[in-house]
Amino acid sequence: GYKVTGPNGNSIFLPAAGFRGSSLGNDGSDGFYWTSAPSEGNSYRAYSLYFYNGVHDVRYGNRYLGHTVRPVSE
Repeated sequence: GYKVTGPNGNSIFLPAAGFRGSSLGNDGSDGFYWTSAPSEGNSYRAYSLYFYNGVHDVRYGNRYLGHTVRPVSE
């Protein structure tokens, strides 16, 4: 999993839940979380947070893949 701390000092823990395609993949090692930002000019993609083994990045993901959604509020 991955602990994310915001600028206000609050934090959340994101489990390494993997992703869902035709079957569950990378559960227990990778995390894929959808953001609310769609891809510009490509309705089949959206931004997602990805993490694995201490590396994290925000990248485009194909929306047909099942990524975790972690709602937060202010």
